[in-house]
Amino acid sequence: MTAPLPPTSLPPGPAETILWTDPQRAEVFRGWLTGIAGAHHLLPDTVRLASVDASFRRYFRLDTTDAAARTRIVMDAPPDKENSDPFVQVAKLMADAGVLAPTVLEWDRVNGFLLLDDLGHQTMLDALDPARPDASRPLYDQAIDALIRWQLSSQLGVLPPYDRALLERELALFPEWYITRHRGIAVEGKLKERLERSFKLIVDSNLASPSVYVHRDFMPRNLMTGNSTALGVLDFQDAVYGPITYDVASLMRDAFLSWDEEFVLDITIRYWVAARKAGLPVDEDFGAFYRAVEWMGLQRHLKVAGIFARLTLRDGKPRYLADTPRFIAYIRATAGRYMELTPLVRVIDEIEGTSALTGFAYGRV
Repeated sequence: MTAPLPPTSLPPGPAETILWTDPQRAEVFRGWLTGIAGAHHLLPDTVRLASVDASFRRYFRLDTTDAAARTRIVMDAPPDKENSDPFVQVAKLMADAGVLAPTVLEWDRVNGFLLLDDLGHQTMLDALDPARPDASRPLYDQAIDALIRWQLSSQLGVLPPYDRALLERELALFPEWYITRHRGIAVEGKLKERLERSFKLIVDSNLASPSVYVHRDFMPRNLMTGNSTALGVLDFQDAVYGPITYDVASLMRDAFLSWDEEFVLDITIRYWVAARKAGLPVDEDFGAFYRAVEWMGLQRHLKVAGIFARLTLRDGKPRYLADTPRFIAYIRATAGRYMELTPLVRVIDEIEGTSALTGFAYGRV
């Protein structure tokens, strides 16, 4: 997964805030932008940094003389580091599904520059008030609507499969980067055995869910509120065909926002009811569906904890590791509800130096 995190919005700034480590690439960019400026009414001198993310992609914003589209977005995706083909493919799939996503207006495939329409400055995360769950429900209803449209458009063989090999590669990030490299603990002996046993259970559970299109980062930071009737969707280039539980788990168990269990249940039920009404293959029993969502969430949390550690230790981006405690808390709380995952709880307690959980644990439902 090349971009585990969405862009971080930045306030508008002057053109000189854009730094280029490769002067030749800067010249190619200026030439490309000048060449397409007339056809799209662009004002090249207004280009400025719009957002940064965890990958090698950058996003710029620039003004236009078009009253109907005052600004555009440019994606800078160096082709030796980022493959833009999936972004272009999934953008079209989303448009075909009736989901609001950036339209690719121009694409310099050789050099990795894309001109996109601009979905605005405000993310769903910006608009949410964690202290007022009731006020947040309409935004989550819009997110559910977009998600269901996306899932209903699913077709086998179009996107890469979210198969056992990929699930296992993702989980392997946790012992390698979080436990070994970040915590400095050797993954061997009983700790290794407990992890392997827990990972097998998690992967088996996730593979048992029906498959649909999966965004893989469907969370409030990737949803834009600029349109009054629908949320715009960003950061979809890593989409796959896999468990139907994944995106709703991402939506409600976010890296940057925590809700209490009552609200998480409420929104998950809303999704489940809407999905059943739409004819999507969710389990007829909500208890079984919710368990599958929780186990899918474990997959995501373990993966992202490993990615956050890798971003810090390998890529020099320490700000992501600050959010890791939220994911560790998700892992520990969720695993603690299922007796089969007691070994995973013990691993977390060992590496975090926390006390063993006490209380009631649920078995398989």
